[in-house]
Amino acid sequence: MTVVKEDLSSNERSLNFLEEIINDSIAKGDSRIQTRFPPEPNGYLHIGHAKSICINFGLAKKYGGKCNLRFDDTNPVKEDVEYVDSIKEDVNWLGFQWADEYYASDYFDQLYDWAIELIKLGKAYVDDQTQEEIRQGRGTVMVAGTDSPFRDRSVEENLDLFERMKGGEFADGEKILRAKIDMSHPNMLMRDPIMYRILHTDHHRTGSKWCIYPMYDYAHGQSDSIEQVTHSICTLEFDVHKPIYYWFIEQLGIFPSKQYEFARLNITHTMMSKRKLLQLVENNVVAGWDDPRMPTICALRRKGYTPESIRSFAERVGVAKRDNVIDLGLLEFCIREDLNKKAQRRMAVVNPIKVVITNFDENETEMFDCINNPEDESAGRRFVPFSNVIYIDKDDFMEEPMKKYFRLSPGKEVRLRYSYLIKCNEVIKDESGEIVELHCTYDPESKNGTSSDGRKVKGVIHWVAAKSAIEADVRLFDNLFLNENADDVEEGKTFMDYVNPNSLIVKRAFIEPSLASANVGDSFQFERVGYFTLDKDTTADNLVFNRTVGLKDSWAKMASAAGVKK
Repeated sequence: MTVVKEDLSSNERSLNFLEEIINDSIAKGDSRIQTRFPPEPNGYLHIGHAKSICINFGLAKKYGGKCNLRFDDTNPVKEDVEYVDSIKEDVNWLGFQWADEYYASDYFDQLYDWAIELIKLGKAYVDDQTQEEIRQGRGTVMVAGTDSPFRDRSVEENLDLFERMKGGEFADGEKILRAKIDMSHPNMLMRDPIMYRILHTDHHRTGSKWCIYPMYDYAHGQSDSIEQVTHSICTLEFDVHKPIYYWFIEQLGIFPSKQYEFARLNITHTMMSKRKLLQLVENNVVAGWDDPRMPTICALRRKGYTPESIRSFAERVGVAKRDNVIDLGLLEFCIREDLNKKAQRRMAVVNPIKVVITNFDENETEMFDCINNPEDESAGRRFVPFSNVIYIDKDDFMEEPMKKYFRLSPGKEVRLRYSYLIKCNEVIKDESGEIVELHCTYDPESKNGTSSDGRKVKGVIHWVAAKSAIEADVRLFDNLFLNENADDVEEGKTFMDYVNPNSLIVKRAFIEPSLASANVGDSFQFERVGYFTLDKDTTADNLVFNRTVGLKDSWAKMASAAGVKK
């Protein structure tokens, strides 16, 4: 596990290696900066993509350049307009706006023409081998591959076959177009990579115009070149693809875009594979791509994360050249830090136990003036009703208190937040011995932190008056995966075997009445409980709140122990 050790307590920090590369280019007189964010629209973006978005758009902004949004839509079998729309929404929500919107499918005609050019140069050929025959023919890392029996077809035959592929004459998988490079190349991806395959499938933008589609390794570099991208920034797993990227550009003699790789984002207890996330959705392990337990941007948004917190997280993680694992606690620290400044305070009792204040008039209601956010005076104030029956949290009462327990217990006093001191006089239990009610008395002279004789108590607990309380569903989320590394599984098991069965617990809670006017997406700090946001499942008859994060800051404690500055 890696804890980020960069000091971000000030606005000053050292340059990352991408900034150093750009500064060096500028020093040499090349000041034009063009980046792009190129997702494939085959799923919803996750927190790892958010880091890439922040890097690509952030560099363009810092150096006065441009960042395009380009959809690498070369596989119509897996892609959909739904994903295109969600990606655009996520990028906008994170606070970025692209210079131009492009699609790899915009370049299908040009890519086809360039394929023809490579065939004419003797650099590409049509292969009739099966997928298995191609796999076996590539050899191994230690053993060179073998030439396809169709590798030496004439230019004329290849042109004819490729045209017939385009015309729909052949079935899926019957033929492919391969680049002719080197079947003994030490990089196995350079052993005659596939450029085109046959897919008789309509495309979400081009319809039925094409039945052959370019492979990513063929389309990506040329797409960058067409857009004259100066810095093609991708994650480290694409480092081995770099020779193919440059080979096509060099053979075609087109604009020389340059590829640079940074470490992908890995977070503890978090899955970053779109393919595996799709399995969670399809197997109903989660309620959809925006289930708040998912690491997708739309799920984080629904859970109550803010764009500022995610951008702050990306900044703190930094840009590295080597893969590492970031503790989930850092992401939680970032949202906690942001919501502490923004979220209004409210009281909510998630595990309620009834308290009757026997010496408070049952017909009386008292209003307490409460500040909405001690970190933000402009947040204003509200009035919270108090009556003779209230609810407190079960964890705030102990019949036989342990040492240094400062909350409510028989014969002991505690202060109600914003309100009075109360003393527990009687504990009411049901037939099974379960505590169902507490009888207490209050000190009328103890309002607003005072008492009749100047005594003080250490314990302060939250509460909600029963007479005015609103019931609500409160969703408490935990890590979706039990293992710290969601990709690390025992032999014979899959990542699905490590799904946390208690990743979602729903409680019926009592909340203060001011929350009735909340809007979907509004965030609050439920005092002494955590940060919560109103979910879209809310109806006129029932409020639903998602816990964004608890109040306990485990990462800050861990970082402090390690001597790391936040």
